[in-house]
Amino acid sequence: MIKRKIPCAMTIAGSDSSGGAGIEADLKTFAALGVFGTCAATAITAQNTKGVYDIFPIPPRMVERQIETVLEDIPVKAAKTGMLYSKEAMKVVAKAIDRHKLRVVVDPVFRAGTGDLLIREEDKEALIKMVIPRSFVVTPNKHEAEDIAQMKIKTVDDMKKASSKIAKLGAKAVVVKGGHLGGANVIDILNYNGGFKTFTKPRVEVEAHGGGCAFSAAIAAYLALDYGVVDAVTKAEEFMQNAITYGLVVGKGRVPVNPMATLFNEAEKHRVLEDVSKAAKMIEDHPEFLPYMAEVGMQVAMALPYASTKWHVAAVEGRIVRFGEKAKAVGCVKFGASDHVAHIVLTAMKRDPSKRAALNLRYDQGLVEAFKKLGRVASSFDRRLEPPEVKAMEGGTLVWGVEEAIKAAGKVPDVIYDLGEVGKEPTIRVLGNSAMDVVEKALASIKLRKHVNPH
Repeated sequence: MIKRKIPCAMTIAGSDSSGGAGIEADLKTFAALGVFGTCAATAITAQNTKGVYDIFPIPPRMVERQIETVLEDIPVKAAKTGMLYSKEAMKVVAKAIDRHKLRVVVDPVFRAGTGDLLIREEDKEALIKMVIPRSFVVTPNKHEAEDIAQMKIKTVDDMKKASSKIAKLGAKAVVVKGGHLGGANVIDILNYNGGFKTFTKPRVEVEAHGGGCAFSAAIAAYLALDYGVVDAVTKAEEFMQNAITYGLVVGKGRVPVNPMATLFNEAEKHRVLEDVSKAAKMIEDHPEFLPYMAEVGMQVAMALPYASTKWHVAAVEGRIVRFGEKAKAVGCVKFGASDHVAHIVLTAMKRDPSKRAALNLRYDQGLVEAFKKLGRVASSFDRRLEPPEVKAMEGGTLVWGVEEAIKAAGKVPDVIYDLGEVGKEPTIRVLGNSAMDVVEKALASIKLRKHVNPH
């Protein structure tokens, strides 16, 4: 057996029977970030994505027993608390923090995202007096920060004031989450060592379940991995943007966040790079592609399964160009190498996540007909109909054009083409599940085109 050291963390929280929040979300987050997770359950809840229907508090003696039994054996480098529910459980947790000098991230859970209470109303004050002063980092949302700081929060300046009040209670660092403030962007504020750091992220229009749990667990995981406070919070913010963006629709209510999105992306990186490299080599090895090479060159690209930016899309640096009587990749395959084809892939994935790859070709009507004869769905867009405000946006044309073509086809087609305009070359884009898939689709159609009409 190969022995390998791994940092360990602990979650002290309630169990969510739907698996989207609480201990279940925390342990998924720890695992996704390469940290071994341990736990102490404070309550068992009967809940799903629509609400919390019953709560069974674990006796304080058993909460204490869980914590102590784990800590006497496993070196926990950081911990987090979630739903503590009762004053009695809070006393146990406060005692454990002091005894073991735990670095604890406190998520002051007052309510579930559905609005259901996860703490006895009369015990809120106990959390504020006993647990928050012992926290290494505390992560209240707007409503929780208002309760703790005893003030209304309507602006980012209010968030900063509230964080300062909470810090005076004893917390080493305070993250006030601004998701409930509204607006196109979500702004979070970190108050640490008397200074502020602002995190601004585009709002994801989804009612998330388990976001607060996973965020605080991610901070604890990064602390266990020996990141400093600022870096731990920064990386947790990035981690959560992916987890929320790629939430999992499993029920009829709120959408559980997906802590595994980052892990799945990391796991797929090598395979995606390899697939695009094979696809580029196939283009180089088949001179049949040369007559259909666009003036700007060819590009083949493939995205990670949970892609949100061009940096999640692998492509050929410098494109594939004509070199004598051969096609030649200018540079190596890397993430972020494409803007245009990345726009196409990312737009298509919003409608069909399996369509992760694309290839561009010079427009040829006979080639479009060949695709159709092979049973491929082809759709087009007309650049003359593009709204001026879209045309003015960098990359806006392709996003708009792909969306129009998808709308016309009723799904993501295999082929999207346009006839160009002044300064814009007529182009065919081939879409598919992988880079090799789009190259094979294109090659089959090119061979059919040549066979049916060699001229």
